[in-house]
Amino acid sequence: MPHAAASGRLLVTGIGELVTNDPAPDREGGPLGILRDAALVADDGVITWIGRSGDAPSLEATAGSPHPHRIEVLDARGRAVIPGFVDSHTHLVFGGDRAEEFAARMAGRAYEAGGIRSTVAATREATDDELRARLAGFVRELHGQGTATFEVKTGYGLSVVDEERLARLAAEVTDEVTFLGAHVVPAEFTERAGGADGYVELVAGEMLQACKPHVRWVDAFCERGAFDAEQSRRVLEAGRAEGLGVRVHGNQLGEGDGVRLAVELDAASVDHCTYLSDADVAALAGSRTVATLLPGVEFSTRHPYPDARRLIDAGVTVALASDCNPGSSFTSSMPFCIALAVREMGMTPAEAVRAATAGGAAALRRTDVGVLRPGARADLALLDAPSHVHLAYRPGVPLVAETWKDGARVA
Repeated sequence: MPHAAASGRLLVTGIGELVTNDPAPDREGGPLGILRDAALVADDGVITWIGRSGDAPSLEATAGSPHPHRIEVLDARGRAVIPGFVDSHTHLVFGGDRAEEFAARMAGRAYEAGGIRSTVAATREATDDELRARLAGFVRELHGQGTATFEVKTGYGLSVVDEERLARLAAEVTDEVTFLGAHVVPAEFTERAGGADGYVELVAGEMLQACKPHVRWVDAFCERGAFDAEQSRRVLEAGRAEGLGVRVHGNQLGEGDGVRLAVELDAASVDHCTYLSDADVAALAGSRTVATLLPGVEFSTRHPYPDARRLIDAGVTVALASDCNPGSSFTSSMPFCIALAVREMGMTPAEAVRAATAGGAAALRRTDVGVLRPGARADLALLDAPSHVHLAYRPGVPLVAETWKDGARVA
């Protein structure tokens, strides 16, 4: 089951730099809303107070508190605290790996989406317990690197039975589960009379109905080698009609219809956005669809990195996510993605940290995570560093000392 909120009171004091993502006139860092020499109080997993350390409420439990004896104190000792990362794009339930494919790419072979089918074969062969154990390991990795909220997609089953079990297993660890039956056309459909269109009918019908009880979102890979705009629309509209939110994989391998379709359907996010036309950028800027950028993919595929600067300057809301998957981005590290975004995508450290926290929350249409303010969840990452800048300044160094989810320490 997803993590439950801690009962009782948490006081975090001695914070040298507190990134709130809640700007105010008395705070530094523009959109980051930075407080110095700060403290934070949470009750039952929800933030109830933020301010200067010297103004922190008494440690004594208030009269009538349902948990008068559960008080936990964390002294940050001058270190930085940021909102827990919100990783809004992962594929964590799968069997096997594709290390040989990665090695071949590094030797010069081009990336193709068709490699997904090899993971589908390995996933179908894995037992529930094997998939569950591996998923638990990935969750530990995420927590250990500061991620408090994460989305998980299906997409490596591609049959009714296997997509349902991937959705069910993912729902054991997160509320943010996405149905991605429209990942690629599985091998058994390529020679059937119905082909891709026949598979789309299955995805939008029986497969969606089987997965619906476990998921919040529907997604489609609108890309050459996967699904065209009309096939993607069929799946996305079917999911939306069932009350699911819409997400889109788009514009990864070249300019295409993904962004246009995402904006038209008011998708929460269109992910990849590596190749964008001026019209794509303008459409995103005039919408509430978030552009989720996945720099781990470009690191692993040697494709050009997305131009985050172009998007930010146009007024587009940008998120960063890991896209942790065995084929094109086998990393669970949001700090690594932040460093790549700063070095390769034209983002400042502040923009990258915000994109990995508040941006990810926007991509999930959440207002209770990715921000530290009264009423939000007590999801925190304590850094072994005096500033958020060190996440890009010291790439590859394990700077996350502790991660707190809903007021409870998870790493």
